[in-house]
Amino acid sequence: MGRIKSTLIKRTSKSLLKSDIFSESFETNKKILGDSMPSKSIRNKIAGYIARLKKMDAKQSLNKLNDGR
Repeated sequence: MGRIKSTLIKRTSKSLLKSDIFSESFETNKKILGDSMPSKSIRNKIAGYIARLKKMDAKQSLNKLNDGR
């Protein structure tokens, strides 16, 4: 089981995801967020959660394509 993310992390990540600049890579997301976050730990948590959401979204899209066959 994974760690439970706080509401702040989830809400901020979902609002940032509306812009389509993030990827499935944690490192890339971390660089995009840069110094705009109040602390390094919050930046890393948000970057990781965004990467996880993007991976889940890609997997769901792939499953939808395979189910249509």
